[in-house]
Amino acid sequence: MSSPDALNVEFPPKLATALFTPSRYKFIRGGRGSGKSWSVARALIVKAFSKPERILCTREVQKSIKQSVHQLIKDQIAALGLGGFFQVLENEIRGLNGSAFYFSGLSDQTVESIKSFEGCTLVWCEEAHTITQRSWRILIPTIRADDSEIWATYNPELDTDETHRMAVTEPQPDTISVEINYNDNPWFPEVLEKERLHAQATMREEDYNHIWGGQCKPAVDGAIYFDAMSATIAAGRIREVPHDGALKTHVVFDLGMADSMTLILVQRVASEIRVIHYIEGNQRILADYSQELRALRLDDQPMNWGSVWLPHDGFHKRHQTGKDDRQVLEGLGWAVERVPNTEVNTGIDRLREIFPRIYFNKARTERLVECLKRYRWNINSKTGQATQPLHDEFSHGADAARYLALVADSLTNDSNIAKPIKYKQGRYIA
Repeated sequence: MSSPDALNVEFPPKLATALFTPSRYKFIRGGRGSGKSWSVARALIVKAFSKPERILCTREVQKSIKQSVHQLIKDQIAALGLGGFFQVLENEIRGLNGSAFYFSGLSDQTVESIKSFEGCTLVWCEEAHTITQRSWRILIPTIRADDSEIWATYNPELDTDETHRMAVTEPQPDTISVEINYNDNPWFPEVLEKERLHAQATMREEDYNHIWGGQCKPAVDGAIYFDAMSATIAAGRIREVPHDGALKTHVVFDLGMADSMTLILVQRVASEIRVIHYIEGNQRILADYSQELRALRLDDQPMNWGSVWLPHDGFHKRHQTGKDDRQVLEGLGWAVERVPNTEVNTGIDRLREIFPRIYFNKARTERLVECLKRYRWNINSKTGQATQPLHDEFSHGADAARYLALVADSLTNDSNIAKPIKYKQGRYIA
């Protein structure tokens, strides 16, 4: 095993062992000033000096060598006095023993094009919070040399990001995951300490905790519901929210056929709005969703169905069938109601207003929560002004939530008698 001792190289104590312990996956996460990037660069140089290694340095998007860690590795080679051993080329770095560093982005790779890196023994994924599920699925099977390793450094953005799932939420058995921040770095410079103290005094708490503390953000920067999601998380309203079979379960649709269709299942008690389940699909007909709903049991209880709520386009006849979606669903035995047709901004404001009343079932609404965390304005490239919400894969769930907000106070339980949720130490008390 290679060791930093041979070159008398020092590392932050949190990383000194982890970097040189064999493991298929190594994830190093943390905020600014932690020393994670230069530590990894040094460790890879040590390994490449100790024996021949083929090392791919990558990130999600790399349009030029300037967007890579090429300069960082070059600087660390010089700092370690190894300029005579490594030849630094424009797009590659070579060692006298046959070691080589390569630099490439992942977003433009295909299953075929990435095969050129099959022989790599080490991979370093920088800014790994941006690496998509698609890129990971292309990269991982490609790196298959004996004892090959995949390293990733990142400052976590959302707890639902694919990289954070792999590192923390759902790690593989052969995984080393280390959190390191500025206070773990023995060489944290004074100039950064002044910046940190200024940030602590002037920044929004969520931003400071992310940038300097390496904590996940409540939502992406510029998210329409950033403050609402921050308050929801802080209040612990994303948690165990059980389905109560004594309550009516209402279904709120955002319609789409060729596009995504989303369904929010919700129960209401007094002022509480309990989002207990979420369904998202694509290119499925209404009869498919009806069948899925009829077969549904949550928390080992049958469903007590209330109304199905459709937006205004659900009451327009489709030329293919001559029927509107309301007629189709009524024909399938559902009681259908109409969501008020309002301006988008009106619905957004209404959702912000009722957010303090909403509880999300953590296990069953994860995708909906992610949609709300990532729902953003479309920014005019010329003026820099927000125009309208961005239409992307996350907008469909957010649209359904907006419709829910517009009908929340119309959800009824008829004669059912129920009580608000009671919690103790994060657990539901019946």
